[in-house]
Amino acid sequence: MKTHAQVVIIGGGVVGCSILYHLAKFGWKNVVLLERKELTSGSSWHAAGVIHTINADPNIARLQGYTINLYKELEELSGQSCGIHRPGGIYLASTPERLDYLKQERAKARYMGLETDFISLEHARELNPLIDPSKYLGALFEPVDGHVDPSGVTHAYAKGARHYGATVYRETPVLETNPRADGGWDVVTPAGTIRAEIVVNAAGLWAREVGRLAGIDLPVQPMEHHYLITETIPEVRDHGKEVAVTVDYEGNAYTRQEHDGLLLGTYETNCVPWAVSGTPLDFGHELLQDDLARVTERLETAFERMPALSRAGIKKVINGPFTFGPDGNPLIGPVPGLKNYWTAVGVMAGFCQGGGVGLCMAEWLIDGEPSIDVWGMDIARFGEFATRDWGRIKSAENYSRRFILTYPNETLPAGRKQKTTALYDRLIQRGAVMGTSFGLEHALWFAGSPDKATETPTFRRSNAFSYVAEEVRAVREAVGFIEIANYAKHEVSGPGAEAFLDRMLANRLPKLGRLALTPMLTRKGKLYGDLTVARLGHDRFFLFGSSAAQNMHRRWFEMHLPDSGVAYHNRTDDLHGIAIAGPKSRELLSRITSQDVSAAGFKFRDIRPMVVGEVPTMVARVSFSGELGYEIYCAPQYQLRLFEAIEEAGADLGLRIYGGRTLMSMRLEKNWGVWTLDFRPDFTAAESGLDAFVAFDKESDFVGKRAALEERAAGPKKKLVTLVVNTKDVDCVADEPIFHDGKCVGYVTSGGYGHWVKKSLAMGYVPTALAKDGTRLQVELLGDFYDATVTAKPLYDPSGARMRS
Repeated sequence: MKTHAQVVIIGGGVVGCSILYHLAKFGWKNVVLLERKELTSGSSWHAAGVIHTINADPNIARLQGYTINLYKELEELSGQSCGIHRPGGIYLASTPERLDYLKQERAKARYMGLETDFISLEHARELNPLIDPSKYLGALFEPVDGHVDPSGVTHAYAKGARHYGATVYRETPVLETNPRADGGWDVVTPAGTIRAEIVVNAAGLWAREVGRLAGIDLPVQPMEHHYLITETIPEVRDHGKEVAVTVDYEGNAYTRQEHDGLLLGTYETNCVPWAVSGTPLDFGHELLQDDLARVTERLETAFERMPALSRAGIKKVINGPFTFGPDGNPLIGPVPGLKNYWTAVGVMAGFCQGGGVGLCMAEWLIDGEPSIDVWGMDIARFGEFATRDWGRIKSAENYSRRFILTYPNETLPAGRKQKTTALYDRLIQRGAVMGTSFGLEHALWFAGSPDKATETPTFRRSNAFSYVAEEVRAVREAVGFIEIANYAKHEVSGPGAEAFLDRMLANRLPKLGRLALTPMLTRKGKLYGDLTVARLGHDRFFLFGSSAAQNMHRRWFEMHLPDSGVAYHNRTDDLHGIAIAGPKSRELLSRITSQDVSAAGFKFRDIRPMVVGEVPTMVARVSFSGELGYEIYCAPQYQLRLFEAIEEAGADLGLRIYGGRTLMSMRLEKNWGVWTLDFRPDFTAAESGLDAFVAFDKESDFVGKRAALEERAAGPKKKLVTLVVNTKDVDCVADEPIFHDGKCVGYVTSGGYGHWVKKSLAMGYVPTALAKDGTRLQVELLGDFYDATVTAKPLYDPSGARMRS
């Protein structure tokens, strides 16, 4: 056995073998895969092997397309059959709401270059003679869908990896993973110890056990999953060609052809987490005891919609475990706080996603960043709140909702109140409808009383619309306040802090007591942060940013920290707070502090310690609302008193509490993008417009500077624009295609309604030549096309005079 490797991958399922293959293909030869038994042991061997491109996240959909197209290459290279079948896939809708969902998926496919499109129900029956067209309203067809042989695919990856020089050890369980002083790992097995520079946990069913060897608890959970294989069905046998893979959402079933019968699977709502206390170490190529009673209701529904199934005998029942993550997506990438330890776990759709996961992991390991934004799969989207028990609850919820429609304005009930602030009960008393960000409950909007605090899930405007409009009006005309505990706060200090941040951030650092906006870039010039940096001392800085991305940014800072002279701390949970905004916000603040908060005494982008409402705070004169405003930060134990002081002092000023939906409406009126939507690693500073905050001429060779300078010289190929969309009862959310002269030229990254300007607004990326004020475009929304116009200047206060007043 080898004693040293650049990378040791633990787990010989389809994901581990794909990562090994891609690393070796891209040039890293000294890479090793350790499999405790035989390749495919665990989940891979009994998977249904269905492949498809549809995914709620367009980037994951792209990776699924990559995976599907990779199989031919694998076969040719390895000589191993992948058992590829490509009869296409039918997605069936039997409710108007599901039809709207399929229209959204078809729309996304347009800008991804896929051939996905609607077909008639008669055509659908030609592709699958078992369906009863009278049960459905519409059918979407994806021509690349099909299924593969799970064992063949896994062994093809392994053979391809060996071809490129990688090493596979079977029957080699990992006993220990011990961190080394040099940042590497000692991976201990019965056959010896390998000194690994990097460890990748791709252990599938055993991901939790392998994680614990390194001292981490991963929030993934194996779930029992049934599918059955029928005896011969005459309609299938006599069809003359392979029956299309079919997904019946309301029937909660998927099918594909298996010989002259069908394979039928379902995701039951009364699902069963498996091996909650831990996956048995002697489990391998076994199955679980079937329990058809648990899926009987689903089967009866399938029989109604495909009557021939009711006449078919059952040849075989499969009940096997596979691992889910809390939101149904994989958890991949470097683990924050754990040096040189990576994961690729929770990949429940391994034969759709395994190739794409392997590609991204290899790019990330070798180049330092993947070629596309993988936020939807990044393990950093979870933090300490994502405990093992919470992961079990959320994974079970996700499993049970696999074919249940989730609307863009819908928040799911499981695992809630995992993190709350001192204001939670007060917000609920005032009728808050709550959402979550990085596990923390925060107010979306306020209904006025708890008995009204529900929102109707919909693709169109909901019952929240009028309430948000009133919140916006209060901020624009008087003063509003919002909890800001969910803003991320990072502290960087020490004698080397200034030099460190000067290298990490693209803008110049502010002077003492001042704030500056700055992008953070990757080496290739992609966006990796949209931050506000504050200098609180000569060698002490705070950075404010996206709550959702706090662990991602923590990891980025820690990966680049020098050996000494700089200390980094994520202070998000140490500082909560409240923001006030509106033309009367200065008057309100002056009533609860003795300090000078006049326009001259407390200038725009100032930050300073201040006693507010009798409690110690840190106050920044900025606001994401576009109004005069202040962000008031305090320790959690002071937040309730601060809240009361603000409410009492603002009672006669028209003060109104508001939520995140209102903030999102107001920022659209200012043409301001947000992280994870408009700003993310898919885009560059020049494309996003954040190059306005890049100090290209500063002496520091900041990360991404060379790439940013090259792009500035060449000019960006696309630009972020704001659109006024001519709609009536529906607004853009994200991922809607943008058209010019009938051709798809871009896509929406975020959208909503501007309640003050009374217009439907969207932000999105289009070719630079079209990013001009007044350019006429169209946006596809729920299957209809709406006229849209580029607006270069903000519709509200384009000069910014109000926020600087």
